[in-house]
Order: sequence, then structure tokens, then C-alpha cells
Amino acid sequence: MFGKSREGYYSVSLENRNQKELTEQDIINSVKDIRSQAPGIGAYKMFLILKDIYPKEMHGRDWFYKMMHTHHLMLKPERKRHTTNSNHNYHKYKNLIKEFVPTGINQLWVADITYIDTDDGVVYLHLLTDAFTHEIIGWTLSENLKAVNTLAALDMGISIMSHFGFKKLIHHSDRGSQYCCNAYIERLHSIESSISMTEDYKPTDNAIAERVNGILKQEWLYRMKRPKDLSDAMIVIKGIIDFYNWKRPHMNNMKILPPGKFREILTAV
Repeated sequence: MFGKSREGYYSVSLENRNQKELTEQDIINSVKDIRSQAPGIGAYKMFLILKDIYPKEMHGRDWFYKMMHTHHLMLKPERKRHTTNSNHNYHKYKNLIKEFVPTGINQLWVADITYIDTDDGVVYLHLLTDAFTHEIIGWTLSENLKAVNTLAALDMGISIMSHFGFKKLIHHSDRGSQYCCNAYIERLHSIESSISMTEDYKPTDNAIAERVNGILKQEWLYRMKRPKDLSDAMIVIKGIIDFYNWKRPHMNNMKILPPGKFREILTAV
């Protein structure tokens, strides 16, 4: 009917099928290559990366998920790692920033802790961010969740931002014991900072801090080879934060410190 013999039709179909298999194998190889650099990257982020690699050849998301399942490439569900322990007897503070929008620096700092996988085990990144510029003003990396490490990130922020004054500052965090402990609260009282904490246990209650965590992981850590240990992770994180603060475009591009000063403090950590 269409001017082709049965043999001709099936030979073309076979060629198309072989090409599809070849394309699928290319995608599988790319998945494995990316996973060798970022073992924990999820299927959706993988799909977005592959859309860049194969802008025309890449199939849709549903096809990709099915292919990942077929070839046992989906990540196994991991036990959720908790960085927040709110089951303690320290005083917990109210949320002061539900409708607050900072209009300048040192009006709102947001603090959070996230975990980073290394070949040697999990390490914890303690972060302090100025909510107006979205710059990371304090951080430390540790093998545990002890408050002394969280306090070190706060001390870095205080040192860097002291010449701007803390008269209108609000410090916002979750209700973890690290932020509620006496030493941390006393340090905030020493600079006369108001204290604000999440109340509903939702990520949106500390959205800027969660956003910064996500950027560091999605734009860097998930796409890089996993650090070997704490020392290796420290080198990696220093480079990431330097790029994030001084080279990566932000919605607010106001830079508050000369790079030399910031790098001098980072080097001393």
C-alpha cells in the first residue's frame, strides 16, 4: 500500500530499533559516568543534566524514569539524616520573621546545618548567611553536630560583619539544641541580636538557609566527585563558598566585603 515490501519495512524498523538501543546505551553510560562523580545524585537532577547533554535525542522524563528502573539505576531510599534535635530543655524562641523582608545587611542572619557525604563518612556543614545579600558570612565543617562547631560559624560571621553594627540584627534558625544552648544564646545576647526560631518545622520557615544548602549541593556537590574525608571536604567547601560569594550571580549582587578580606578569614579557619 505504501510502496514498500514487507522485507523493506521490517529492515527499516530493525534499524530504528537498533538506533534506539544505541541511544539508550549512550544514556546509560552517561548516567554511570555522572554517578561516578556524584554518587548520590537523584533521578530528576540526572534527567536535567542529560537534557543538556542530549538536547535533541533525550526522551521524556517518564521514559527516563522507566529506563532507570529497568536497569536498576534508581537510588535506594536512604535513612534520613537529622541535623536538628528539638527534644531538649533549652528555651525555644518565637518566629519573628514570618512577614519580615530585610532591606539591608545585618538585619537578618539565617543559620542552618546540612550534611555532606565523604568516602570516610558523613561530615556536617554549619552555615550562617546574610539574608539580604545571600552571602555566606560564617561556616565550619565538622565530623559531629556539637554546638562548639555551630558557634565557630557564628563567631566567623560576627568577626566579618562587626564593622556594620548589629543594632537591628535578627538571628533566625531552627530549634536545634546547637542554636538553643546557653553558649550560643549568650553570644547572640553579647551583640544584642534579636533571636528568632522556626515554629512549624517546615522548610519554608527557614527558606533562605534551605535555599543556600540546596544551591551548594545541586550546583556543586552533587556534580562533583565525592570528597575523600573531612580534610578533602574542607578544601572543596572553601572553593565552593569562594565562588558562591564572589563569582556566582545572585538576585542581589551587592558585595559587602573586599575579596581579600573574606579570603583572609577563610584561610585562617
